[in-house]
Amino acid sequence: MEPVNGRATGSVLGAHIDALSWDAAVARLLGWAHARENRYVTICNVHVVVSASRDAGYRDIINGSDMATPDGAPVAWMLRRQGFAGQPRISGPDLMWALCERAAAENLPVYCYGSSEATLALLERRMRQAFPDLRITMESPPFRALTPDEDAAAVERINASGAGIVFVGLGCPKQERWMAAHRGQGALDDSPLRVKAVMIGVGAAFDFHAGTVQRAPAWMRDNGLEWLHRLLSEPGRLWKRYLVTNTLFIVGAARQLLSGRG
Repeated sequence: MEPVNGRATGSVLGAHIDALSWDAAVARLLGWAHARENRYVTICNVHVVVSASRDAGYRDIINGSDMATPDGAPVAWMLRRQGFAGQPRISGPDLMWALCERAAAENLPVYCYGSSEATLALLERRMRQAFPDLRITMESPPFRALTPDEDAAAVERINASGAGIVFVGLGCPKQERWMAAHRGQGALDDSPLRVKAVMIGVGAAFDFHAGTVQRAPAWMRDNGLEWLHRLLSEPGRLWKRYLVTNTLFIVGAARQLLSGRG
C-alpha cells in the first residue's frame, strides 16, 4: 500500500491503482466534472499494468493520472491482497454508463472523442434511447496523428461544448498519452491544448455500448474471464496480446507477492 497525493492506492506491477468504492469513484468524478476541472483518469486492466511495467514513460502517465481504477478482476484481486478488502472492478464500460446516467439527471454535458463515425452514430442512438435528457457530443478524429492546428481546434470544440466529462476511446496506449498531453499545468494554465474537463480513457466502451462488439456475459466478467470472451471473439487479432500480457502479468504478480509487496 502506498499513498499517492492523499489517495489510497495499491501497487500492481509498479502501477499505482486507486482503492475505492463505486460510490466514491463516481462522486469524485462528478465533483471534478461539475467544476470543469482539468483531470485525467486511467482505467487499468491487465494489459495496461503490464504495458506500464515494461515502459517507464507510459508508467509515468498512469501514475500521473488523477485516478487509476482497477479494471480487470486480477488487478482488483491484487489490491485485495494488499489489504483493500472487497475492492471491486471499476471498468470503463460500466463507469461510462453510470456517469452518463448521472450526467443526464444533473444536466452535465459529456463528450465522446474517438472511434469511427459509424460506431459513434450507433453509440449516440443507444445513449439517447437510454438517457433522453443527456447532453452528448460525438467526435471521430482522423486515424492519424493530428497537426498542431487540428489538435488545438479539437480541444477548442471540446471546451466550447461545455462538457464536464470527455470519454476518450482511442485505445491503449494512445488514449492515455492523449489525455496526458491535454492535461494542464495548473489552474492558471491557458494553453490551447488544455481540456477543461475530466478526461476518462474508456477503451472499448464505445464499441460495447454501440453494439459493434459483443461484451462478455456478467458471469464471465465477474470471474475474471472477460479476456477469454474477447479472445474467442477476435482470435486472429488478440491471441498474441493475451498470450503475452497474461503470461507477463502472472509472472510479475507472482514475483510481487513472493517479495511481500502485496
